[in-house]
Amino acid sequence: MQEHPVINHRIPGVGLTMDDSSSGISIRAPVDLSSFCVSEKYGFLLTDPLTDLPEYYRTWMDLAGNLPHLVQTRQLQARVAEMPLLSTSYLRGHRELRLARMALGFITMGYVWQEGGHQPAKVLPKALAVPFCTVSKMLGLPPILVYADCVLANWRLRDPDRPLEIENVDTLFTVPGGESSRSFFLVSLLVEQSACTGLQGVATVMNSMLTGDIAAMLEALAVVRDSIGRMTEVFKLMHKYVDPTLFHNSVRTFFMGWKNNPALPDGLWYEGVGEQPLRLTGCSAGQSSSIQCFDLLLGVQYSDDTGRSFMKTMRAYMPPPHRQLLETLSGWPSLRQLVLSDPASGPELRRAYNSCVLALVDLRCFHLNTVARYVAVPSSRARLGGCPFAGGGLALQGDRGSGGTNALLFLKGIRDDTKRALITDQ
Repeated sequence: MQEHPVINHRIPGVGLTMDDSSSGISIRAPVDLSSFCVSEKYGFLLTDPLTDLPEYYRTWMDLAGNLPHLVQTRQLQARVAEMPLLSTSYLRGHRELRLARMALGFITMGYVWQEGGHQPAKVLPKALAVPFCTVSKMLGLPPILVYADCVLANWRLRDPDRPLEIENVDTLFTVPGGESSRSFFLVSLLVEQSACTGLQGVATVMNSMLTGDIAAMLEALAVVRDSIGRMTEVFKLMHKYVDPTLFHNSVRTFFMGWKNNPALPDGLWYEGVGEQPLRLTGCSAGQSSSIQCFDLLLGVQYSDDTGRSFMKTMRAYMPPPHRQLLETLSGWPSLRQLVLSDPASGPELRRAYNSCVLALVDLRCFHLNTVARYVAVPSSRARLGGCPFAGGGLALQGDRGSGGTNALLFLKGIRDDTKRALITDQ
């Protein structure tokens, strides 16, 4: 069975360690977030995403823009079958590529799951598969809808002169599920934007470790703590704007992938691309680079092999510059070890570090409660109601998440791993 290869893009001159063997001195370049396409204002969000493609690609934009209606009326598969095979050579620049990939990704998910989670399409037609794989390869991403598409790049401001807030932002594309679908993407977007100051704090802490500037580290850790706290507060909008039944029975279906999915045990065949089906993981919050950045800063160790493997695998579903940032931070000196081993820094640094860990524990507790409300409880009701396919079919029965893991067990394990990062008085 063919697995989609991980494409490794390295950014020269960033996060490198140069060893002078004669002196034994190790020189490390400071972390510059802009080198990893991280915005000071928007974090990992795509800044100023385009809202339209050249007229040549009108078919893609029309199908993606009308996806909910076409899926609900069972027209999408027929419309895709009539689609011409368009060249990707007229796409110019990163933003056009991202928009094209997102449109093709939404069409792909709608096409595969039009008939529900129990009756997926097993072959992606050539006119869709070939350009989707071509654009995905150019961007260093697997040919499936990912978090970077439907959350990080899927937005536009209603009024450019007003701030990014839920009343002033809209999606470019969505899936069946009405306002709950749209709001799910927008709340996730706002949670990511709330991480932007925390990411700047991560860079400041890491760079201050190189200079031994404890005062700067303390100030930056307070920024990280407050940013994670804002993420949790914004996350609570999910319960206000997204209906659990609609999410479970409709929206969630379109995040399913074709890896570890009994509905597609052999994966999905991309017609005109390769000789074997591809097995790819569906869109998951595990593909958020922000959360993994905070884990790396705080030295959260995933104790379970499955969890560790899953989180590492999710990096292949992130844009290459974001993936490269995580790889750079992975090789950085350990903040936790510094706090443990440097008594000169005193208890103040320990308190600042622990406050960040506790904020991350709170975020993960809320995430766990949200998954219980939006996944576990509706799944249980569907089973008791005698409907084995309600809420996405075979792959998403019970507590199974769109990433292929048992969502509740996975999140409980990660939450407990985060708690274990706390430094207690000896």
